[in-house]
Amino acid sequence: MSESDVLPEGSLLAAVDLGSNSFHLIVARLEHGEIRPTQALSEKIQLAAGLHNNKLSIEAMDRGLECLERFAQLLQSVEPERLRVVGTQALRRARNRRDFTERARRILGAPVEVIYGREEARLVYLGVAHTLADDAQARLVVDIGGGSTEFAIGERFEPRALESLQMGCVSFARDLFKNERLSKNHYNKAYDRACLEVSHIRKNFRSKHWVEAVGSSGTLQAIEGILVANGWSEQSITRKGLQRMRKALLQFERFGQIEMEGLSATRRSVIAPGLAITEAIFDVLEIDTMRSSRGALREGVIYDLVGRLRHEDVRERSILALMQRYHVDEDTAQLVARRARMLYDATYSSWNLTPADGELLAWAALTHEIGKAISHKHFHRHGAYLLRNSDMPGFPQQEQEDLATLVTSQHGKLRAELFGEREGDELLRMQRLVALLRLATLFKYVEQLEQLPDFTIRTSAQTLRLEFPPDWLKQHPLTAQELDQQKAGFKRLDLRLQIA
Repeated sequence: MSESDVLPEGSLLAAVDLGSNSFHLIVARLEHGEIRPTQALSEKIQLAAGLHNNKLSIEAMDRGLECLERFAQLLQSVEPERLRVVGTQALRRARNRRDFTERARRILGAPVEVIYGREEARLVYLGVAHTLADDAQARLVVDIGGGSTEFAIGERFEPRALESLQMGCVSFARDLFKNERLSKNHYNKAYDRACLEVSHIRKNFRSKHWVEAVGSSGTLQAIEGILVANGWSEQSITRKGLQRMRKALLQFERFGQIEMEGLSATRRSVIAPGLAITEAIFDVLEIDTMRSSRGALREGVIYDLVGRLRHEDVRERSILALMQRYHVDEDTAQLVARRARMLYDATYSSWNLTPADGELLAWAALTHEIGKAISHKHFHRHGAYLLRNSDMPGFPQQEQEDLATLVTSQHGKLRAELFGEREGDELLRMQRLVALLRLATLFKYVEQLEQLPDFTIRTSAQTLRLEFPPDWLKQHPLTAQELDQQKAGFKRLDLRLQIA
């Protein structure tokens, strides 16, 4: 299949960024191989302001869901597989995020991918890189969000250093500027805390590692706009300009009183903590000048989506990198992946599995033995640990968790807690994928010695029936015994395994 078949000229794509401060929507059209934005919306939701004891308030969730109802109108012409929805720091921290993400999925018709901080940094860099000249010089990209700040250093479209710090303009406003009061003491506390956070990454992100600094996000764009509007700098953010802005800002006693040329009303409540964080970043990382870019997380998500649709999926590179890092036996991994694909092809229709489920199953098959790099005993548990805790570019949190669940469930007892908080269709989907992976890994011990014979797979909603050639199971009593033992496991998965 050619690229034009997968993503024909004129295709509409969309990304929704559920940020800690604002929600953003972008709809873009593919024209002559380029991404052309056609619609863009942003609404200030301040999800992070509703985060208390790591739980989102009902009011914050309602604000967000009402916004998504409005976004949904613009998304009616976009096919579901060409829409990606990502959540950032506020949703990363929220213990009750499923209460929000499930309702958001129903509104938008696409799952919410809560992404790790370094994955957010990678996508921000991708969005910024597509707005800049395609040169070979190293650049630092900084994105100050509502709940976290992301840093990336890279060249052209390839980041080589990524980091995310838990400091943002909304969380700092809530924690360090009580009741929206503005004072020199409050400002200095915010600046000092930001300096401490940034000092943790100073070694790898200071000025000797890059040639230019670029700012992405509404906060840095707003600061640049204020500096230029007031004549404190020319078309960029400078250290001296920041100092003059701070002096002017501290003339006010409350956020609501702030009046500055170039400052919009929606930025009043976050501009002081945003400025404190920016000054700290400039001072600790030795930045003299930074220009802002219109590219951001949402644009990066669009470009990453194009890569997925064109089979240039960064997740595949992440899987291959894991296999190499942990010295996986590639022949065995590919053998299990082929068997898993065969089982998926035979069951996806009657079990309502999606192409994304097929990809997940294949990746679990390829990485099912990575835990052997730690120990052969309980290697499935070690593998699950590595999958949960490794940096895997392209993977949102839930996909990494799903991979870990599959790998740890490939054999042994199936306890209910393995499936965590999953319920309903999500639980049913994981149970069926576990069943397929358990069979695929079981057959590898036969196929390493001889070719597995052609056998028939018949399925219904609750049954999987395997029919082997006459006498084959008698000639392979160990495999027959293992298949028989799988029947009990299948019952725990609400499935029946029949062997003939």
